[in-house]
Amino acid sequence: MIEIREGDIDAFFAAPFAVYADTPYVSPMRSDLKRFLSAKTNPLFEAPDDFAVFTAHENGAVRGRITAHVHRAANARFGLKRGYFGYFDCADDERVAAALLERAEDWARQRGFSEILGNFNLTAMQQVGIMTGGFEHAPYTDQVWGPPHLPRLLEKRGYSPSFPMTTFEIDIRAAPLGGILDGAEMRALRADGFSFSPIRRKTLDRRLEDSRLILNESFAGNPMFVPVSRAEYEFQAKEMKWIMDPRISAVAEKDGAPAGAVIAIPDVNPMLKAMGSRLGLSAPWHLLKHRLRRRRAVVIFQGVKPAYQGRGLNPLMLAHILGEMKAAGYETAGGTWIADANAASLRQAEKAGARPLHRLHLFGRTL
Repeated sequence: MIEIREGDIDAFFAAPFAVYADTPYVSPMRSDLKRFLSAKTNPLFEAPDDFAVFTAHENGAVRGRITAHVHRAANARFGLKRGYFGYFDCADDERVAAALLERAEDWARQRGFSEILGNFNLTAMQQVGIMTGGFEHAPYTDQVWGPPHLPRLLEKRGYSPSFPMTTFEIDIRAAPLGGILDGAEMRALRADGFSFSPIRRKTLDRRLEDSRLILNESFAGNPMFVPVSRAEYEFQAKEMKWIMDPRISAVAEKDGAPAGAVIAIPDVNPMLKAMGSRLGLSAPWHLLKHRLRRRRAVVIFQGVKPAYQGRGLNPLMLAHILGEMKAAGYETAGGTWIADANAASLRQAEKAGARPLHRLHLFGRTL
């Protein structure tokens, strides 16, 4: 018989290790996961009962997990009565999936919601989606990975896919950067007062706030986007500060004022995989090894203020940061998801020589 427990954080962390052995799955650090799953520390939540954590158990073994939560700001902004699920990970077993999803659905119904949608993982800038393709490719930091049985189990329960998305990877060594960085468009931008400033440790706090404001302005018209508060952004940035490489993030300025930003970090997933996503005695050795062998980076977000859009700044900003990555010894760069509806960003990825990495969809149903 399947037993569903609520609030067992240790089992929640252990679940994917138990059911996804020998797969590309990488877990967040256990300490970070505990921050995400606490109403005291995660500013995404306004009250302790804004979310719940469930795990499935059978014969003494953990068999899966799921969260149920409300994103009050999203529901208010878009006039929704929607509950959300996240971190849906389970064995390839219809009984386990049904038991977990039923608990999440009941949680949402009890709060008067008429639909449920996921995955939305519990970070300030939520990781989203259920993987539907590209399962063989290892994820970069901030990319979702799940096995091919998850979409099938969701559909069996009556969930339907929507909002298709793709993640990408760029081979920096082969990217066509020379003609872009030395081209007429780049020279014209510089002549017009545009420049690129790296995000150094002494300017990190100010630059992160600049990038948050740019994020909110540049993504304002995107489907489902909700402006990110300063508390949410700093909550997310807390986990990035210790891994940031100041060489590979930048703010684009127009006559000294912020106009756009690219936030990129080294991909720490290989290190987390080796550590088992736990802090132990070997952690300093893994961190040193990671810093000496950084070859993969990931672009967390890139945006340009609306006043400067349509002038070619976005692709030139990406070319600039890819050039900085190449000079720093990085070989590939991953990107977080781009929705099929975002034609401009898809064209930019194609021009940069990006190849599709993972396919994702949201899955939802009425209640």
